[in-house]
Amino acid sequence: MSVKNRYPNQDRYINLLTDFGFKRLFGTEPNKELLIDFLNVMLPPQHTVQDVSYRNNENLGNTPLDRKAIFDIYCESKTGEKFIVELQKAKQNYFKDRSIYYATFPIQEQAIKGEWNYKLSSVYTIGILDFIFDDHKEEPELLHTIELKNQKCKVFYDKLKFIYVELPKFTKTVEELESHFEKWLFLLRHLSKLEAPPEALQEVVFERLFEISEIANFSAVEQEAYENSLKYYRDLQNVVATSREEGVEEGIARGIEQGIQQGIEQGIQQGIEQGIQQGSQQRTIAIARSCKQQGLDTETIMAITQLSREDIEAL
Repeated sequence: MSVKNRYPNQDRYINLLTDFGFKRLFGTEPNKELLIDFLNVMLPPQHTVQDVSYRNNENLGNTPLDRKAIFDIYCESKTGEKFIVELQKAKQNYFKDRSIYYATFPIQEQAIKGEWNYKLSSVYTIGILDFIFDDHKEEPELLHTIELKNQKCKVFYDKLKFIYVELPKFTKTVEELESHFEKWLFLLRHLSKLEAPPEALQEVVFERLFEISEIANFSAVEQEAYENSLKYYRDLQNVVATSREEGVEEGIARGIEQGIQQGIEQGIQQGIEQGIQQGSQQRTIAIARSCKQQGLDTETIMAITQLSREDIEAL
């Protein structure tokens, strides 16, 4: 049931880089054709996906001592390939390590008790990044595919792939879009800024996307959950921007003694890390409390806030 938009100054469509928007687009069974279409523009042509089934996005280790992983989206194709789709809104320490660690869960869960020949299905990690890798800032490429290769750059193992797209590098306007891949990137960055579907995006799959992304079609609970998720995203962006400015100032001051360039880089990094750590946790807890008050179930709150089940139940 749709309700009148409770926020008259709100955009027509949701921001897909919020946790709520991302899960609504890619994380529900009725909308899985959108996930399949997106996977197929990200994957190499020989790995076309026909259908997927969603898996539990909370993955525990094999022993009580193992840490757990909470994936944004975790699904499996009919032929057994595993897909982890993650939205990363800001830089964090050891991001690449985290990606490798998360990929071990769908690998380990394939183990069979008793005699087993160790044959594995492919595992893909797909990361949508709202930032640019530090070691790729000067490169124009925004799509990166990482595989295990030997010293001669030949693929050693083709069943483990990490695919990342750096959204800030995508700057094309709607008139400049040339491919289905570019249309997806445009929507991920700019959907909430659109007032109506542009002519260039009037395809069947995108008609469904515009329909489910229109805020006026949300229930009151969904609108409240989205508004909280949007506040969290905006707060995070403000923290990053403020920390970057403070970091630049601090870096310039240090540059007098240590070299201007080195000081700026250190100041930016320290400011971002401290600001995100201090500002985001309180906002996450506030969002979780609001979601509980609105009657959302624990699984949905986990998806929106990335908090653990124990943390949410303890509120």
